[in-house]
Amino acid sequence: MDIDEIGQLYRTHAGQLLGSLMRTFHDLDLCEELLQESLIVAIERWPTDGTPDQPAAWLLTVARRRGIDRVRRAAVGIEKTHLATRADEVLTASDDPLELLAGDPAGGVRDDQLRLVFLCCHPSLAPEAQVALTLRAVAGLATDEIARAFLLDEATMAQRLVRAKRKIKMAGISFTMPDRAHVVDRLEVVLHVIYLVFNEGYAATDGDELVRRELTTEAIRLARRLLELVPDEPDVQAGLGLMLLHDSRRSTRTSTTGDLVLLADQDRLLWDRDQIAEGTALVDRSFARGRIGRYQLEGAIAALHAGAASSDATDWPQIAALYGVLERVAPSAVVSLNRAVAVAMAQGPEAGLLVADAVHREGSLDRSHRLHATRAELLRRAGRADEAVVAYRRALELVGTQPERRYLVERLSQIDPDAPQ
Repeated sequence: MDIDEIGQLYRTHAGQLLGSLMRTFHDLDLCEELLQESLIVAIERWPTDGTPDQPAAWLLTVARRRGIDRVRRAAVGIEKTHLATRADEVLTASDDPLELLAGDPAGGVRDDQLRLVFLCCHPSLAPEAQVALTLRAVAGLATDEIARAFLLDEATMAQRLVRAKRKIKMAGISFTMPDRAHVVDRLEVVLHVIYLVFNEGYAATDGDELVRRELTTEAIRLARRLLELVPDEPDVQAGLGLMLLHDSRRSTRTSTTGDLVLLADQDRLLWDRDQIAEGTALVDRSFARGRIGRYQLEGAIAALHAGAASSDATDWPQIAALYGVLERVAPSAVVSLNRAVAVAMAQGPEAGLLVADAVHREGSLDRSHRLHATRAELLRRAGRADEAVVAYRRALELVGTQPERRYLVERLSQIDPDAPQ
């Protein structure tokens, strides 16, 4: 296993590993340091010694042993009984890394990753810090990836993460599940960050792969656990349903060679019908509760896509209308950009461009390749090739994943044969 593969292993298991360490050491900064140290040891040893049978458990074992050593050193010679007591607690805890990674065998609410989400979403933290910290701790995203998702520079995001972790430590925020009343109070932001984890897996911002299955799977699992806590909450029902509907198309979104496959070209016979049925039922249940919010509307849009036999058979006017309602309920430039696509499908590319150009003028998505890629496609369809070339080139300057880059290069070459490959 090389350095890149070890890094991918960490990203896959980051939330699980960090949650398990937090259960023992209760210090986010320390736990991150311990994990980084275990990765360094793995990079040094695995290429020559071979990869262990249970690499995640191996990383946890190394990190935990180093943490125990630190607790021992801190307790020696210091008249601080709480440190000595903590050392005893750590040393008498389970030494089986597989058991530590498994969490609660009884299936109760001792999900370390869900605890980690609630810790990162503590109300004492600013909303943007809650999201950034969760993407770092639970999804294992690097600082530059999180910065790209927020359309910020890396230094600014690094400072935001440091401040958030410092605040958790200074405020003495504990690694525990809040009671039901506080769970309900934090539902909106917790569900939001779980959905952002899903989105990072569903449409990655960087790397060789468009889809990161480990993140979509983990987000769906966390949403299921959240629904177990609050089974009658319509937003959680709709949020889980929305993720299932999107995830049902996962295997068809890239080709066997890893290239991007557009929605219109996907083999709908390969979509996961069980996930579609479950997701649609959850969205329907959420509407029956009498609440119409972001997740209900997005879920309804996803269900229309999932239920259509083809792109041409899709009810684009209804989808455009639903995006119009969504703009009023949860306004954002991303929602408006999605409406532009739906309007273009329903009324033609020039109508869609009117919406997309308004988003462009507003400016908040100027560093997002998706804005420029969308405008480029609509301009191409409208026969405005010269403007489309400019938009495609701007999208290529900003795109992060290789499948999307290859797609944009191909589209650009169709209208500009002299474009660099």
